[in-house]
Amino acid sequence: MEEILASIKRIIADDEPGAFARGRPLRAVPEAAVEDAPEEALAEPPHEDVLELHEPIAEAPALEPQPAVAPVDPILSDRVAEASREKLEALSRLIVKPQVPGSDTLEGLVREMLKPMLRDWLDQNLPQLVEQIVAREIARITGTR
Repeated sequence: MEEILASIKRIIADDEPGAFARGRPLRAVPEAAVEDAPEEALAEPPHEDVLELHEPIAEAPALEPQPAVAPVDPILSDRVAEASREKLEALSRLIVKPQVPGSDTLEGLVREMLKPMLRDWLDQNLPQLVEQIVAREIARITGTR
């Protein structure tokens, strides 16, 4: 197969001596077509209409870099910006971090508020619930009601 491709390249190079030097791309021939085609058919170059340019194409003009955007005057003066920064830093120092992680969210706050109420309810109702559930299970196992 390499010999066939080499012979095709030689034939094309003989027909057009400067074709490869000008950078004209080669067309890829599918392998199946090369294997199935008789050698006489491969020896003949394809006859196609080729567009030949006789006038050189002018290069596009180089784009000039646009000037950098001038810095915009800040809305606040330096003195006001510094004073605001100091106030924000003081405010951030006042924020108290909770001892319990997650209690700074709404869910965490609600959980912390419900703990005492839940403790009171369990103290009042848990012994009765356990007694009723245990009695029901014993009755189910023994078959008595």
